[in-house]
Amino acid sequence: MPSARGRNLTFTEEARRAQLIDVTIELVAERGYAAASLGRIAESAGITKAGVLYHFPSKQALVEVAYQHVLSALVEAVGAAVEAAGPADGPAAYIRSMVGHLRERPRHVRMLIEAMTSVAPLTDSKARWSAVADLLAAARAARGLGDPMDLRSAALLVGGGIDSIVAESLADPEYDAAAAAELLVEVVERGLLS
Repeated sequence: MPSARGRNLTFTEEARRAQLIDVTIELVAERGYAAASLGRIAESAGITKAGVLYHFPSKQALVEVAYQHVLSALVEAVGAAVEAAGPADGPAAYIRSMVGHLRERPRHVRMLIEAMTSVAPLTDSKARWSAVADLLAAARAARGLGDPMDLRSAALLVGGGIDSIVAESLADPEYDAAAAAELLVEVVERGLLS
């Protein structure tokens, strides 16, 4: 993997960067973006602040890399589930895999929330809803259904439902997020895909 300095990283440097990313995810999830200072990150990693800055030019750069790490894992897992399901069942696979992946990784959820609300701008709302709208359109086409009403609004509703389920499971670990995901799948199936 090339570094910001334009050379390939050594095995040790790659391991240290991975450690710093993991530590950052943990600290941001536990304490929030503001409290996850470079000093705390360095202390948690057992190195100096200068050691952190050797690998990342700033706290924001490190948080952005940690955010991308978490987001990439989510996209990879959800993408694999959607692809395996096929177009007709893509929206159901999307809902189930999003909720399942995030339910199993509460620290990743907190990292995503903190990064999205504290570091400007890491998210692209249109990219998120348009991907879901595309899934809904593909499912409708695979089922032989005509053009639906407003796919943008439908995609926003699906995303909002997922966000609410995940938020509730963070607030109440006893909440049955899997059952809620199934209810959302049923609502989407009946309201948008039949």
